[in-house]
Amino acid sequence: MNDGWIVSGKVRAREEGDAVVVMIDGLTTQAKYYKPLVYEFFRKEWRGSRPAYGDFVVEIVMEHVGDPPWMDLDNLAKALLDAIKGYLFHDDAQVARLLVERREGERERITIRAFPRKS
Repeated sequence: MNDGWIVSGKVRAREEGDAVVVMIDGLTTQAKYYKPLVYEFFRKEWRGSRPAYGDFVVEIVMEHVGDPPWMDLDNLAKALLDAIKGYLFHDDAQVARLLVERREGERERITIRAFPRKS
């Protein structure tokens, strides 16, 4: 049972209420690696919600095991926002709140959660 997850390779996503959650397994120090990976997932596999207008909240969490990878979180955020733009929202200028966090976890992965901002 996949619990609503759409899975393709290292990327999986599902809708949780008005939010879309995307998980990417593994880490690399090259932020540019993630943009085509996530973009291709949305282009080929995603059949969920369509892009919406209005303000959005995007939360990005990079989980690592052991020492954190040497990566600028701002570059990671930019690559991921570029990848989901046009699929979850129309333009990354719609992101009214952005949280990007690095923390130790049980496995190496990146989780993106995007949802409309409530007024």
